[in-house]
Amino acid sequence: MKTVVTGAAGFIGSQLAASLLEAGHEVVGIDCFTDYYPRALKEANLAPLRDHSRFRLVEERLQDTPLARHLDGAAHVFHLAAQAGVRASWGREFAHYTEHNVLATQRLLEAALEAGRPRIVYASSSSVYGDAAPLPLREDSPCRPVSPYGVTKLAAEHLALLYERNHGLPTVSLRFFTVYGPRQRPDMAFHRFLKAARDGQPITLYGDGSQTRDFTYVDDIVSAARAAALSGRPGCVYNVGGGERVALNEVLRLIESVTDRRLQVQRQESQMGDMKDTFADTSAARRDLGFRSTIGLAEGLAREWQWIQGLA
Repeated sequence: MKTVVTGAAGFIGSQLAASLLEAGHEVVGIDCFTDYYPRALKEANLAPLRDHSRFRLVEERLQDTPLARHLDGAAHVFHLAAQAGVRASWGREFAHYTEHNVLATQRLLEAALEAGRPRIVYASSSSVYGDAAPLPLREDSPCRPVSPYGVTKLAAEHLALLYERNHGLPTVSLRFFTVYGPRQRPDMAFHRFLKAARDGQPITLYGDGSQTRDFTYVDDIVSAARAAALSGRPGCVYNVGGGERVALNEVLRLIESVTDRRLQVQRQESQMGDMKDTFADTSAARRDLGFRSTIGLAEGLAREWQWIQGLA
């Protein structure tokens, strides 16, 4: 069947597109190559896809391209395109986040109405929760984001729900918890830490390292997204997490074990917008999507370490 992946040149989008192609689907990838990180890295993500007979790349912004034409005949649309980054979303940069995370989502939802109402799977974020809710975080926990980025991701969730309730557009939102693995963006912690370990450089850790995260390997994210397209309940939101709550100090020890390198850690104060703790209750995803995390943190870090060693 025909599927559309927005953000197809990105960390998750490129691997989702590859998985869909492997399963025999036709894939239309849409990406505007924002300059948040170097284009060369996105081109490397796309390299295995570009020559595939069932893959077509549309290099345009969602806000500008004739979306209904690209969505026509699609059964599923995986909406991963977004302006990423919590710390960069403050101040004047916020305009990029409203443009790419909110307006682009609204344009996509409108186009889907014109194109026969394909099922939309929207990639949201655990950043929507903030620090107010008790752990583990449930889908019905209060959402009080502590970053402008989180605000825009939550706004797009609300748009998806509005279009489902008012227009019958089948939308499903997935709240991803700290995704990692090969092709991870260069600004993300594991990429920075592993690259520093490889090169013998110091790393910067924000905060005292006691903050905890629920880390989710990218293959598990891809599996959850594909399952949501088939069995997610329209209008619903699902947490997708790795099932382990791990402090960053413990992560550093694990990285030293995986890499057999001693890390040089430079500590700085916590940054605005960084959540203190995350941990997902994934019972809804288990019930409706059959989701199970299959890659533990040690194995996932070892796989990303292998990938990092092959980078320039």
